[in-house]
Amino acid sequence: MRKLGFDNKKYLETQSEQIEKRIGEYGGKLYLEFGGKLYDDYHASRVLPGFAPDSKMQMLQKLADKVEIVIAVNATDIESNRVRGDLGIFYDNEALRMVDIFKSLGLYVGSVVITMYEPRASVEAFKNKLEMLGMRVFRHYYISEYPFNIGKIVSAEGYGRNDYIETSHPLVVVTAPGPGSGKMAVCMSQLYHEHARGKKAGYAKFETFPIWNLPLKHPVNLAYEAATVDLQDVNMIDPYHLEAYGKVAVNYNRDVETFPVLNAIFQKIGDGTPYRSPTDMGVNMAGYCITDNEVVVKAARDEIVRRYYAAACARRKGIWPESAVRKAELVMEQALVSTRDREVVFEALDKEAITGMPAMAIQLSDGRIVRGKTSDLLGPSASALLNAAKALAGIPKRQLIIAPSVIEPIQSLKVGTLGNRNPRLHSDETLIALAISAATDPSARAAMDALCELKGCEAHSTVIVPQVDEEAYRRLGINLTCEPRYETNAFFHK
Repeated sequence: MRKLGFDNKKYLETQSEQIEKRIGEYGGKLYLEFGGKLYDDYHASRVLPGFAPDSKMQMLQKLADKVEIVIAVNATDIESNRVRGDLGIFYDNEALRMVDIFKSLGLYVGSVVITMYEPRASVEAFKNKLEMLGMRVFRHYYISEYPFNIGKIVSAEGYGRNDYIETSHPLVVVTAPGPGSGKMAVCMSQLYHEHARGKKAGYAKFETFPIWNLPLKHPVNLAYEAATVDLQDVNMIDPYHLEAYGKVAVNYNRDVETFPVLNAIFQKIGDGTPYRSPTDMGVNMAGYCITDNEVVVKAARDEIVRRYYAAACARRKGIWPESAVRKAELVMEQALVSTRDREVVFEALDKEAITGMPAMAIQLSDGRIVRGKTSDLLGPSASALLNAAKALAGIPKRQLIIAPSVIEPIQSLKVGTLGNRNPRLHSDETLIALAISAATDPSARAAMDALCELKGCEAHSTVIVPQVDEEAYRRLGINLTCEPRYETNAFFHK
């Protein structure tokens, strides 16, 4: 059983209390910039065992009667078809998905704001689609000389040109499909407009990482650096907090760099400076909810190694620069870990050396490791899944739970009818075949029922797996890493 190191119940209680307290400090109106993932926060759940991926959503549900959500989407991301890396979907589509998820949980989505707005065809199409669906859409414009010309920013030519987002709830959560969407600028623009209307409102920031009251080089904070190597984020001691209070607090470079600008904007708006440091702006209580430091340290170190492999594969795909890989290597050194600490890596590579073909290894929650090889019928990802399911169900490895007579028609359909070159079944196809077999075979049924026990398990592939296999592993909750190479030397890979 997975050891826990984080008290999620305490987190929900203390975090909601802290936010309510901050709302009260600003006369009942708070714009809360939500960094990171509002839901599906699997990074947090991996480095803080016990943290639920939807903890933030649960927390907002506790405040549902006070919450209004504003989703910020950068026009340049719409125009460039920017893709969310973990899900492989465009930012504009992710915004639509976010609306659906929030509404399904009983949270009020008040509007979508398009930042860096320019009336281009793709942007207008997105805007029209939202309005057709009944969503209010507001426009915030590019401000030349931002963020250095404070006089222009806080003027009719700057924030004054932006649409005023009409909100009706005490807590306005400003979130986005990903980084660089302009969340902070949206909050500042709203403070400008609220002040112009004689209304009191405040600003705060909610970031889970880095955790401000953990040491700078704590593995949990280093794991954040590993997760943002493409952004080149760097954790650092908050110099403003140290100067103001004589206390050490951890923040990251972007918040520290922008703090003087924010302070100047606050002063210019007219309400004075509410914060003495970037750490003061935050409301994160995660650090107070860690119950077992040893557990979270190990979990964070494991995540750092996984992030190295993710960076190396992104580099091989041509998505990230070499500097991201070098940064990931540096973080591993700082955390005192290496790829040698990931046991499934050696098991997979050993299997490949024996068979001469790509292989996969999966480590079960009890420490057992099962492997999968490339065969005529199955790819290594599919083979490893089946072997893992059989091991969990207590089924002998050599016992067939999917008859060749079930697999072969699927292969025939793939190659003969659908025109695929690779006849081997991928993970999703194999799981469907397993479900078909489960209708008549009790062993197949037992194996299928055991699949839920794979959540949180570790896996490694000796090659970059196809997207369909990666998605299947993600849906099963398996932490997959891959060697940064493809099975073939082809230029195009799915």
